[in-house]
Amino acid sequence: MTVKVFVVDDSAVVRQALAHMLAGNPEVELIGSAPNPLLAMDAIRKNPPDVLLLDIEMPGMDGLTFLRQTMATNPIPTVICSTLSTEGSKVALEALAAGAVAILAKPKLGLKQHLEDSRREMIQTLKTAARSKPRIRTTLAGMPAVAKTVHTPASQISAVHALAMNKPVVIGSSTGGTQALETVLTSLPADAPGIAITQHMPERFTAMYASRLDGICAMKIREAKDGDRLERGVVLIAPGGLHMQLRKSHGQYYVHVADGPPVNRHKPSVDVLFKSAAECAGRDVLGIIMTGMGDDGARGMKMLHDGGARCIAQNEETCVVFGMPKEAIKLQAVDDILPLESIARAILQFDSRA
Repeated sequence: MTVKVFVVDDSAVVRQALAHMLAGNPEVELIGSAPNPLLAMDAIRKNPPDVLLLDIEMPGMDGLTFLRQTMATNPIPTVICSTLSTEGSKVALEALAAGAVAILAKPKLGLKQHLEDSRREMIQTLKTAARSKPRIRTTLAGMPAVAKTVHTPASQISAVHALAMNKPVVIGSSTGGTQALETVLTSLPADAPGIAITQHMPERFTAMYASRLDGICAMKIREAKDGDRLERGVVLIAPGGLHMQLRKSHGQYYVHVADGPPVNRHKPSVDVLFKSAAECAGRDVLGIIMTGMGDDGARGMKMLHDGGARCIAQNEETCVVFGMPKEAIKLQAVDDILPLESIARAILQFDSRA
């Protein structure tokens, strides 16, 4: 299948460079471009693309506003390509929260050469985005969509949590994961079990992403540092560009964060986290694999499952990309396949087991 791409960027140089980069590729077809969202609307309505390649800073209407409007009415898989993403900006994270599938950095200098050098990554990202299933995301007063917090009554959780053992939860996700994780984490109470997360994300993004979640969740959420303890009420997110492993010492869980070669083309890798959890936690850990492209995490989940851990995969209907969960299911490494909205409850039910 040829992926139909529409570019919205106010720079004529960028539009020309992208047209040259995509020309002659049988897998990707540039069906049109526009210098701003206002001019793009009619063209997209007449000839809907498979993927939007969208800049952020543009005259008339900025890309973020356009993205929110599109995702609230007629979602189109969207890849952000902007200089704002180079430093892991707040705007780039807002774009992910609004429903963008991926962020690609666009340098201010050496633009043409950069686009040529990143041709392979760009085409793979566009192909991945085309397979995604963005969900309608509503906004309030122009702010990014935020999942509604579901509060579990204290009467239902206090007795359980007082007696619960220290049983960690490990979660792996990729494309679509930033929004999916928000849905899960905003639905958990402040004393939920400790959670270690590997979300495929570039350097500099994870600290800001963790800070954003920390502001809207009851649990304490932060980018992990080597040696951080995984305690009740705490969520540790693997830093972009580093691997994170779960370790155990004297009955306490903590994380080991270190550099290393990419695993399954990713750093951090979900497999690295899951395999370490299988080795140190055995049946006392809950493994969850969520929306994402590729197979990272599938073999690690198989190790978790074979070691007696309970393993959950997000279902196809609620995944933006049903790649990673599908591969884990193929390996018979999954006990339950659940919709996104049921995962938080499954975490609390696991926590209540004797």
